[in-house]
Amino acid sequence: MNPSHASETAYAKINLALHVRMRRADGYHELETVFAFAEDGDRLTVAPAESLSLTITGRFAEGLSADADNLVLRAARLLQQRCGIGQGAAFTLDKQLPVAAGIGGGSADAAAALRLAVRLWGLDAAQLLTADLGAELGADVPACIASQTCIGTGVGEQLLPFADAAISGRAVLLVNPLIACPTGPVFRQWDGVDRGPLDFANWHDGRNDLEKPAISLHPEIAEVLRQLDMTKPDLARMSGSGATCFALYASVEARNDAQQAIAAACPQWWTMASSLR
Repeated sequence: MNPSHASETAYAKINLALHVRMRRADGYHELETVFAFAEDGDRLTVAPAESLSLTITGRFAEGLSADADNLVLRAARLLQQRCGIGQGAAFTLDKQLPVAAGIGGGSADAAAALRLAVRLWGLDAAQLLTADLGAELGADVPACIASQTCIGTGVGEQLLPFADAAISGRAVLLVNPLIACPTGPVFRQWDGVDRGPLDFANWHDGRNDLEKPAISLHPEIAEVLRQLDMTKPDLARMSGSGATCFALYASVEARNDAQQAIAAACPQWWTMASSLR
């Protein structure tokens, strides 16, 4: 590897279905979900350095802090401490995913930082995938490290491989009304009703239990789903705690037509045409 040119995509995370089963005594919620990942997302690069640093650029850089609490630096610092690394790393984050959007932007950035740091510092990548580093940084980070379709249970950190021919390569469109939708308030708005388990083999028949509480806080999400439904997708649903919604299409042409239609109807919204990994 040429460290001066090392880069990673922080792949956008998509919850194809998300069932909230119960609120635990520790305040967290038991979840059942199918994680999938788009081929696109933020872009993170790294170069050798004596200390840890972060520069943020890109469409959604404004308002983000590059201080020590940023998940990219927290991830690298945790790996340093765990592995006794004395080297630093200079990260540059090209922020192309909206913030607080339900597609794991910060978690994906942290996971990309871990993957890059492992390469830069000559560590064993297999250790990274089996360690509990990710879970210490956030519930979505473990899934984002591999960024491959998988089943998530617990608070999302307990992962099982999941292969479904209907997922990989599928044309997907992400749409966000550019409204920040932090996770905490959405979970607090959930009514606490367990509506049953997720049949992972039939995830397309599942639901997102956070969709209704998110819409109660941000009604614009309902309009995003309505616009997506008008494009006749195979499936349209909200991802995570919102406000990003996704739609799956039978072809790239259908997805591109949908993106053009939504961009014309709602030009102020963010859209990203991609495919599932």
